[in-house]
Amino acid sequence: MSDDEVKSAWPTTWTRAALGTAVLASLEDGALHGYGIAQAVNELGFGRPKGGSLYPLLTGLENDGAVIAQWEQGQNGPGKRNYALTPLGHSRLQEERRAWHALANSLGAQKTDTDNDSDPQGMKP
Repeated sequence: MSDDEVKSAWPTTWTRAALGTAVLASLEDGALHGYGIAQAVNELGFGRPKGGSLYPLLTGLENDGAVIAQWEQGQNGPGKRNYALTPLGHSRLQEERRAWHALANSLGAQKTDTDNDSDPQGMKP
């Protein structure tokens, strides 16, 4: 497997659903350019997103006011856009983390035997 084919630790549908949160989390410690974000997201276990999914997502986060992008002129090559969280982006990240934790806790909750006593067939909604 080459560096460009880094796989996610989770099913694709999960990583797609949580990619925006992962991008926000990657910017929590400071501004990064697109490639840096892709590397940080990969380190979080999401695999390395391709530009066709990462850059539209960054544009959406910028349009929502969660990130700002600033152009940085390159000294020995082309310039690049650096992305940083805004105060709204920090708040959004915290709220999304709470929501993901609540979802994970809900899925991890174990039913007790008494939950099914009144419905032995498991037919109640």
